Amino acid sequence: MIQSLLNRRPAEPWSHGGKIPWDDPAFSARMLREHLSQEHDRASRRAAIIDEQVAWIHGTLLGGREQRILDLGCGPGLYSSRLARLGHRCVGLDFSPASIEYARDVASREHLACDYALADLQQASLGGPHEAALLLFGELNTFPRLVARHLLRRLRAALAPGARVVLEVQSEAAVRSRGAEPATWSTPTSSVFSDRPHLLLRECSWHEAEAACVERYFVVAEGSDEPTILASTTQAYSAEAYRELLSESGLVERERYPCLTGRSKPVDPGLFVIVAAASG
Repeated sequence: MIQSLLNRRPAEPWSHGGKIPWDDPAFSARMLREHLSQEHDRASRRAAIIDEQVAWIHGTLLGGREQRILDLGCGPGLYSSRLARLGHRCVGLDFSPASIEYARDVASREHLACDYALADLQQASLGGPHEAALLLFGELNTFPRLVARHLLRRLRAALAPGARVVLEVQSEAAVRSRGAEPATWSTPTSSVFSDRPHLLLRECSWHEAEAACVERYFVVAEGSDEPTILASTTQAYSAEAYRELLSESGLVERERYPCLTGRSKPVDPGLFVIVAAASG
């Protein structure tokens, strides 16, 4: 094990699939636990923050008018369920089976106007026409630029006339800063990576040519001889690069906000909000 760590090659953007396999059932179940936690805001925000954000989305961005909303990367439906309680009709897509099962259960119990589908956003049918769409928590940055453009083009085709797209994206400075973080190690008894005690090593790198940060994890579970290696890549964009990406996708930026609550001081300093609409 030590030798394999010492002989590891430098991380490359989009290696190991570019994402941690949150669609794996076991990973998915552990990730759902993190989504629902009220002790931190790493996977999803705590309930009070989501309540405030949904109230602002509903009242300010959507004008308080009931709409057909597409929630891309919906997770366990924490935004869709709240929007449905305000009268909206929501469609949520996510590739985490545990999250989709949880979202469907909430919608069924509360008779909410929410339809959820287990789907990879890179290939999923987006249906439509939708009057609004959400892609939150920096999810757009988890795709390579060409894939992100293709997704946004498909989204553009699924929108009704006058529809708005709410994108919560990561700032270039935040992605660069993450790429420069020092390596760390810890020994959790359990985490999103394993239910068993394990050694967890994390290292980050910034890749200027690709404008991307790679976070690589080495997970050595109790009783294992070799580490499981996982990696996640985050694409960075400058302010102008976001405008170009939207333009290439048939969208145009309309407004920009510091965060989803409308506050001048963002809840997550590394994220900000772009509101876009179909060009032309």
